[in-house]
Order: sequence, then structure tokens, then C-alpha cells
Amino acid sequence: MKKELYMLPLALTSCFATKVCAQAKLPGTPNVVFIYADDIGYGDLSCNGAKTIHTPNVERLAKMGVRFTNAHSAAATSTPARYAMLTGEYAWRKAGTGIADGDAASIIRPERYTMADMFKEAGYSTGVVGKWHLGLGDKNGQQDWNQPLKPGTGDIGFDYSFIMAATGDRVPCVFVENDRVVNLDPNDPVQVSYQKNFPGEPTGKDNPELLKMHPSHGHNQSIINGISRIGYMKGGKSALWKDEEIAGTLTGKAVSYIENHKDVPFFLYFATQDAHVPRVPAPQFVGKSGMGPRGDCLLQFDWSVGEILNTLERLGLDKNTLIILSSDNGPVVDDGYKDQAVELLGNHKPGGIYRGGKYSAYEAGTRVPCIWSWKGVIRPGTVSDALVCQIDWFATFAEMMNFRLPEGAAPDSQPMLKAWTGKEKKGREWLVLQNAHNNLSITDGQWKYIRPGKGPAVNKFVNIELGNSMEPQLYNITKDPSEKNNVADKNPDLVKKMAAKLEYLVDNRYGQPL
Repeated sequence: MKKELYMLPLALTSCFATKVCAQAKLPGTPNVVFIYADDIGYGDLSCNGAKTIHTPNVERLAKMGVRFTNAHSAAATSTPARYAMLTGEYAWRKAGTGIADGDAASIIRPERYTMADMFKEAGYSTGVVGKWHLGLGDKNGQQDWNQPLKPGTGDIGFDYSFIMAATGDRVPCVFVENDRVVNLDPNDPVQVSYQKNFPGEPTGKDNPELLKMHPSHGHNQSIINGISRIGYMKGGKSALWKDEEIAGTLTGKAVSYIENHKDVPFFLYFATQDAHVPRVPAPQFVGKSGMGPRGDCLLQFDWSVGEILNTLERLGLDKNTLIILSSDNGPVVDDGYKDQAVELLGNHKPGGIYRGGKYSAYEAGTRVPCIWSWKGVIRPGTVSDALVCQIDWFATFAEMMNFRLPEGAAPDSQPMLKAWTGKEKKGREWLVLQNAHNNLSITDGQWKYIRPGKGPAVNKFVNIELGNSMEPQLYNITKDPSEKNNVADKNPDLVKKMAAKLEYLVDNRYGQPL
């Protein structure tokens, strides 16, 4: 199925006709770089008040632009948050958007119009570097990892890609560049299974003596670099990444992308691995945080941010580049490996004052760090309390470029350029959020209603409250940001109103009349 065709603004139409857009900047439209952290919570960065760790480059970016205190990912886990951000559609509307296995097929299909498609149609070069975790290939578990992986990133709008096949704790532990596994020896093909092990291959469960990092729960299958993962893998020895080099490799590729596209408009999605498990920081960061590998990876993330900022400044691109920093979901401390993250946490609070964390319906599940910086447009040092969500980046970028989206694109995304540039205090009127069990909540920025839903109250493996309950929950977030007091019983009319609004939004997409 082909993507829908649509009319472009006249200025861009003529630009495409003469193929000028690929050689020259569009007037008034910036390059766009966004840096997407992995499992970094609101309280993990010093710009948001953390006293236990110093992240100076993130602070530097915050001083350059607007820092948001009430920004959210669309979901409390990686795959649905990324899906929603790139498509402008709530992930809970589409089956198969839960946490993806390493051998998942492409979740965003070629016929789906994406943010990258939009930038490409608007004359931008488009690139993605880093963690992907949105599937590759046509059918689950049927990829040939030794051939081009189709459909891949190139089929959904990205001109260039250098990505992790899935995520750090899942096989295959290889990089994929432009839909091909990097450094693959054809005489040692990659084999992957999420059903059963390959004969003779060691696992963390059966061969713990081979491990340099032991699992705390799960993560006990194929061993790569002395670390057991989720899933089974055989072969591809020359293509395997080295965990301690992941941050350096990905940051280097992001820097190279910027350097190679300095003379054309570009959109770069730079998705870091930090601070997702397994946490194996580069030697220069080991022991520097005093909080073990997780804290060291926060410092490593900050270094990556600094490398991007320095590159933009060195090339003179900082004057016309919109830089965005955020995270895919809230924090988790023990997420499957014995890396002393819990023992060395001390007084550090990854979620800040907020309850819950990754996987959770409570605030720390989706309230994430977020900064926008754009010289000459955003006033430096601004702080915004507006209710905003990453799902709205799609429509907001279209608004920024005066770009008309095709019918049906980005159906849940709202254009909110004034809010995102700090010029308007009001953000979203309503926002729907999703936890790991696909239970939904709705907030207007002051009140938050969590719809009754099945699932455990606590994820005992990671020690995070999930917010699942068969009873309605209502919290006044402005007065009770830690969600300690469920006031649903005291406010039946408000519960009824918010429940009705949530059901309406579940049944109807953004933009449809009441």
C-alpha cells in the first residue's frame, strides 16, 4: 500500500519541482535534532533539581531554551512511546505495539505516514541513530538477518539509519546500518530465536560461570560479551557490539551525520541506549557517579549531549537548529541485572517527587525530562509548566514548517508550537496516558483519573507501583504530585466527568467534534 498523496504549501511545491530543497536551507525552518534518552526519569538530571548527580551538558541545554516540568511520553514503556511519537497516534489504538521482542516485525508499516516521511517531503535529509525497538522485517521471527531487513527504517521515511536491532538486553546484539547488519561475515551468519536455544550455545541460566554481569530476574538466555540476554542467538561474531563502546559508537555516528549534512536541512533522531540495561559504561565513566553503572550511564548520557551541542556550535549550526531532549519513559533501577543500582542509589530519586516509574500509570511512568532549544525563537532559561506530550511533536513540526499533513496522518497529535516554544502557558486540555498493562489514565494537568483495570498493583521484580486497580483513582496532581491521596470517593461528579471524557477520547480521535 502506498502512502497517501497530498498537497504541499506552494513554496515547498516549487522547491520540490526544481529539486532545490536538497541543496539549500528553507527560510525560517530549522534543522531538528532530538536526543531521546532511555529509561531516564524526571529526577535523574540536575537541571530538574537532582542534587546527587551533576549533568552539566543537559543543564547547558536547559539554559539555552525552555525546560518543561509537565512533559510526558505517551506511554510508560519504550516501544509504545516511540510508536506514538513517530506516528502521532496513541499506541493503545493499535494492536501489537507492546514491548517488542528482538525479532519483532516492523511495527510501523510502510503505508503508515510518519514524522520522518513529513520531514523528507519537506525537503529535509532524515536520519535515525541509536536504539530502535520498533521491529524490523516483514514477519515476527522470520527475518533473515544476513540480508537487507525489509521493511526497515528506509521504508518509513529515514534516508539514513544506524540502529541497534532492538534494545541492549535483547538479541541480536548487532548494529544495523541502512537495513543491513554491520560487519557481518557471510561465513558466520546470524541466527536468532525467541522460542528455543541453538544446540551447544551457552546461556546465563545454564552457564553462570561465563557471566561477568549476572541477571537479577529474566535475562538469562544467550550470552553476549559475558552478559546474558533475552532471546537466543548464534553466529555473527564479527558483527557483535561491545557494550562498553555502544555510547561512543552511537554518539560518533550522530556527530558524523550532522557533519555530513551541515549544508542541507536535516532531521536527526538520536536515540541513546543510556540508561537502559545492561548498563556497561565506557571506562572513562566507570565509578565516576558513586551510584554504580546506572549513575555512570547518566554521566555518559550527559557526555553524549555535550558532543552533539559541541558539534552544532563548531559547525555554526546552533543558530538554526531546534534541539530537543527527552526520554522514552520513566526510570527503573533494577530492571534485570545485578549492577548495584539499588544498593548504591543512596538519596537519589530517579522519578523526583513523583510516584511509580517505568511501566507505571503513576506520574513517574510518563512524566519525563524535556527541553527545547531554538536560538532566536525560544527565550533562554525559560521554564514551562504547560501540560505537553511527545505525541504532539509531529503536528507541531508541521505547524512550524507551515506544512499540510495528509488526511489521516498523526491522528492524535495536536499542533502546539506556542506551548512548545514557551510562548504560551497553556498546554493540552486533555492527555491520555498508558501503562505497561495498557491501562489508561487521563489528565488535564491538575486532575488525573486512572481508569480501573486489571493487572498487579506492583511489579515485584523491579519494585515499582504500577497503578493497576479495579477501583477508580483520582488525584489532584497540583496539590498532591506524589499521588498519595486517592480522592475519587470524595469527587464522584469529577470522576464521572473524567471517565466520560476518557471514553470519548478512546472512541474518537483528536479533531473530531464533541
